[in-house]
Amino acid sequence: MQKKLPGTLFGQSVRARLWIEGSHAGYLGIGKVCLLEAIAEKGSISQAAKAIGMSYKRAWQLVEEMNALGDTPLVTTETGGAHGGGTRLTERGVRAIQTYHRLESEFELFVKKSTQSFDI
Repeated sequence: MQKKLPGTLFGQSVRARLWIEGSHAGYLGIGKVCLLEAIAEKGSISQAAKAIGMSYKRAWQLVEEMNALGDTPLVTTETGGAHGGGTRLTERGVRAIQTYHRLESEFELFVKKSTQSFDI
């Protein structure tokens, strides 16, 4: 699936952004979803950041923002241990990715249908 970046064409002549607002301040958009997916794949914030071309510091900032979206975190970290700890998504983090992609598909379909006869 091709990722939709902010301002990506969803229809022939419409650019739009999609984000989900949390119950607390902040939002979840495609950049944060990409980071969550990379964390799920790599098991590490530093490896996830590297995989998507983001600085480690920025990745940590985004993880903190995402964890503050509601009452429970989307990402948990474990330090130390025999394998040096790691990072994983919570059940809520996995659901957030699924919800975002479902809404993204519905949004894209809506925009395409809405703009079929749109002409400037």
